[in-house]
Amino acid sequence: LERCGAFFPDRYPEDYDLTFRFYENDLKCIPSDQLLHRWRDYPNRTSRTHVHYAQNYFLDIKLKYFLKLNHDPSRELTVWGAGFKGKTIAQSLVKAGVPFFWICDNPNKIGKTIYDQVMLPFHALKDLSNPQSIITVANEEAQSAIRKHLQEWQMKPMQDYFFFC
Repeated sequence: LERCGAFFPDRYPEDYDLTFRFYENDLKCIPSDQLLHRWRDYPNRTSRTHVHYAQNYFLDIKLKYFLKLNHDPSRELTVWGAGFKGKTIAQSLVKAGVPFFWICDNPNKIGKTIYDQVMLPFHALKDLSNPQSIITVANEEAQSAIRKHLQEWQMKPMQDYFFFC
């Protein structure tokens, strides 16, 4: 815990951020067969009601650590998905000045320009030179189809593509 800088009181959700710092420092979390802590859950708990625990904070942390630890700027970055998470990631990349291609399978969005990015059909991914992809599609069936395409194109998880869902 000390090696990772413990908890940052101003970075929320703090345990989620800590998990990525464990990853950054090559620390492994191991399971326990014993009950170590009895967590109380109730509807008005801070982590259920406070703005700092909203979905966009999780995405911000994921993107921050992806760019720091896994992103290879020499590779063409791709965002796959044009829903809420895809748009949030795309907007953050534009703001950070990180170039990327944006792909989806929605015929109503392909060819449209969103955040100054032209939405490409997903199969354009296989024509890019050594791409690295952030997948933001949450639907399980769609994820399964995406994995099938990525395997056909000999792409490897946590190297060539990263699911942000």
